[in-house]
Amino acid sequence: MPRIIPIRDLKNTAAISEKCHSTNEPVFVTKNGYGDMVIMSIETFERLSYMNSIYYKIEQGERSIKDGKTVSGEKSLKELREKYEL
Repeated sequence: MPRIIPIRDLKNTAAISEKCHSTNEPVFVTKNGYGDMVIMSIETFERLSYMNSIYYKIEQGERSIKDGKTVSGEKSLKELREKYEL
């Protein structure tokens, strides 16, 4: 369940830091009842960034398949064997 806090609670930085580190999830900050910011630990940021890069690579692969920019596994292995003299 997402953690949501009003912007006025940012005064208590130690408590916010604890929330970010204890849940390994982002904390959403609202201003006047609307979403304004997201705060998270560095570990959570790195994990989310890593997952985003994986999703991006999967999307690129799917786009390549759709556009017909692929080669068969057999052809790929043959080219690698020739290149590295295996």
